Amino acid sequence: MLCTLNATRRRLLLLSLINGLGMAYAQAASILRTGLKVTFLPKQINNPYNTIVSSGVSEAMTELSGSGKMVGPENTQALAQEPFLNQLVADRPHAAIIAANEPIALLPLIRKLLSTGTKVVAVDTDLAADARDLFINQASQEGVGRAQMQLMAKLLGGKGEFAILSASPNANNQNAWIYWMLQELRRPIYQDMTMVKVAYGNDDSVLSLEQLMGLLKTYPNLRGIISPTTVGISAAAEYLARSPRKGKIQLTGLGTPNQMRPFVKSGTVSAFQLWNPVDLGYLAAYAAANLVSGVISGKKGDVFEAGRLGRYTVGSKGEVILGAPTTFDINNIDQFNY
Repeated sequence: MLCTLNATRRRLLLLSLINGLGMAYAQAASILRTGLKVTFLPKQINNPYNTIVSSGVSEAMTELSGSGKMVGPENTQALAQEPFLNQLVADRPHAAIIAANEPIALLPLIRKLLSTGTKVVAVDTDLAADARDLFINQASQEGVGRAQMQLMAKLLGGKGEFAILSASPNANNQNAWIYWMLQELRRPIYQDMTMVKVAYGNDDSVLSLEQLMGLLKTYPNLRGIISPTTVGISAAAEYLARSPRKGKIQLTGLGTPNQMRPFVKSGTVSAFQLWNPVDLGYLAAYAAANLVSGVISGKKGDVFEAGRLGRYTVGSKGEVILGAPTTFDINNIDQFNY
């Protein structure tokens, strides 16, 4: 009888805790302002990755009875975002989610945007601390870089030459990931692996293809390529899929499951990695709403609720980390749809 009573009490306590959490989330959502206008300015609008991030922004803003839209350039040239920032300054949305192409040259304009009262949330590439309120990091830079190198080593069996096919030379996120790849490469377990070159395709499929073909011609013993950019990895995969070197070059990097699924199933790509870009946009939008509503200010230790993603805490230097990257291969790729 006592055991039964204790079990009943435990169930009631558990239900009480669950209901309490539900009420806490509901209360957290209820204190966020409605009717917010949030604009997402990516590096390039005709990149499928950014379309997916934008869908996460829209999802969050729909839940919050606000509106979210994406604007931006069609190329990744350093100052291509300048006219869009000028328009943001004129429009003064409640918040702007910005992935800066040139985080140094654009700082005066972004600071001007901040001065209008617009909250600025940086994604993909961080900005100077006085030019944004928060940085939503898709994963720690060290975590992504080391994970990419570890996966490359696994695919190569720990031996051989490989190259890196990056986006643009001034992309801070790419450069940080590559830095940590090379730090990982210094460990003794990689003594039989050699990185021969970092090539830049500027997140353009044609230029990325040209860079890939240059790598294959220049380095006949090349066995692997890491392309930590969705444009670069898909361009390389499309070429290798119909190339005699299919299966001989181990291609990996960062891509979306829907984009890479045919290449995984054809055996062109064995494994690649990424976080969920839908969740990145969703988290950035909720962070923006919490900033505008005065729930958080962006200082270390601030805690906020992000809808279906749950609770997040602001870390040092105003950074919020979405989570660890996922490795996709033939065994799990059909479990994801983005």
